[in-house]
Amino acid sequence: MTTSTTASTTTTPAVTGERADFLVALAKHRHFLRFTTRDLTDEQAGLRTTASELCLGGLIKHVTSVERLWANFIVEGPSAMPDFTTWTEEDFARRADEFRLLPGETLAGVLADYAEVARRTDELVATLTDLGVTRQLPNAPWFQPDTEWSARRVLMHIIAETAQHAGHADIIRESLDGAKSMG
Repeated sequence: MTTSTTASTTTTPAVTGERADFLVALAKHRHFLRFTTRDLTDEQAGLRTTASELCLGGLIKHVTSVERLWANFIVEGPSAMPDFTTWTEEDFARRADEFRLLPGETLAGVLADYAEVARRTDELVATLTDLGVTRQLPNAPWFQPDTEWSARRVLMHIIAETAQHAGHADIIRESLDGAKSMG
């Protein structure tokens, strides 16, 4: 007698329309960002190759952190974000560590964290009840006071941030060893 078992799985409904467009754009720019790190060692991923403080591993850490923060903002509102107007030099120094690979950090670990954050954001895009829901932006010198963003606007910001840093990463990688991601 043969028995068969099937695993019970929860499937996300098919995503269409603007949600599908958001997911396609995110996937494209995430791919370009991750692709800049192909075949690199941890040491190479931590190297600065331009006049800036940026390195490839640090860029991925930063994009991961920003995407996580903004996804949390969509769900929780401004309480999910720091009040940047009260930040100290120490807070900004900790934030600067986001842009470099620190001792003990690996490229594989950074990429795995990014994949998990991306998975969570993609799930949020697929399941959020209303992309028009707005939240007041946190206190920050770069935001107008009393400004609200919709979940849709936040997703556009995540896409723009990812695309911008994928371009930075391409320049860093080309400076490192001549490899190009987008050209």
